[in-house]
Amino acid sequence: MIFVIIGPTGSGKSQLAIKLALKYNGIIINGDAFQVYQEMDIGTAKPTEEDFNLVEHYLYNVFSPTYEFSIYDYQKILRAELKKHPNKNIFIVGGSGLYLKSALYDFSFVENKDFNINFDKLTNEELYDLLKKVDEESSLKIHMNNRKRVLRALEIFYSSGKKKSEIEKKQEHKLIYDAVFISYNLSREELYQRIDKRVDEMVEKGLFFEVENLVKKYGSNLKAFQAIGYKEIIHGKENKISHQEIINSIKKASRNYAKRQITYFKNQLPVIWISNEKEAFEIVENKLTH
Repeated sequence: MIFVIIGPTGSGKSQLAIKLALKYNGIIINGDAFQVYQEMDIGTAKPTEEDFNLVEHYLYNVFSPTYEFSIYDYQKILRAELKKHPNKNIFIVGGSGLYLKSALYDFSFVENKDFNINFDKLTNEELYDLLKKVDEESSLKIHMNNRKRVLRALEIFYSSGKKKSEIEKKQEHKLIYDAVFISYNLSREELYQRIDKRVDEMVEKGLFFEVENLVKKYGSNLKAFQAIGYKEIIHGKENKISHQEIINSIKKASRNYAKRQITYFKNQLPVIWISNEKEAFEIVENKLTH
C-alpha cells in the first residue's frame, strides 16, 4: 500500500512519515525534487542520519548537484523504486506536488536528451510568442513569465515534433497506483511560524556555510541551486546584501512557496486533510485492515 505524506514546506510531514513507517513496518521514499541531490542537506531539510537509521529511506542523495534533475527523471526513478517493494507499506514524503502527480498518475513525457536549441538569449516575451506559433493551445495555459514551463513546451515540440497540448489530450491523468494522500491542515499563522522557526534552525546548523562551500566547489549557476535558501544566499552574497536581509528573504520565499503548494494540493490531488497525528494513524490503520 502506498501512502503519500504530502504538505507544504515546514508542515511536519517528514516526522509523521517516520512514525507511520515505524508502526506499520514501512519504508520511506523521497517525494521532494531537491532532496535527491547529494551535499544539499541543511537547505533541503533532508532527514538526519538518525532518521535514516530508524527507517529505510530511498531516493535521497541520488545525484550530484551538477545533474539537471527533471520531472521525467523523477517519474522514472520513483516508478522503478515502487516495483522493488511490492509487498511493503510505502510512505512517500515530500512537497513537490507536480513531481508526485507525474509519477503516480498516467503522465507520459517526451524524453529530450538530444535537445540542443539554445533559447537563452530570448526574452520571456519572445519565447512566449514562439510558443504561440508552434503550440497555441499550450500557450493559453501557461503564463508568459513562467519561463520554465514555456521552455519545456518548446523543448517538447522541437525535440519530438509533437505539441505538448496534443500529448496531454491523449492522457486521462488518472491515478495508476493504489495511493492515499494525507496532509496536515495547518492554519496560515501556524504554518508561517513553523517556516520562520525552521529557517532560523537551518541558519544555526550552518546553512550559509553549506551554500558557500557548494558554490566554491561547483560555481553558482547550477539548476540545483534554484532551491529556496541556496538561491537567496547566492544572490545575497553576490550583491552584498546583509545577513539578516538574506534570512528574511528565505523566510518570505518559503512562505510564498508554501502558499503555492497548498493551492496545488487542493486543486490537483485527492488529499485527506488532517488536524493531528492521530487522524493520520487512523487513516492508515483503516486502509490496511479493510
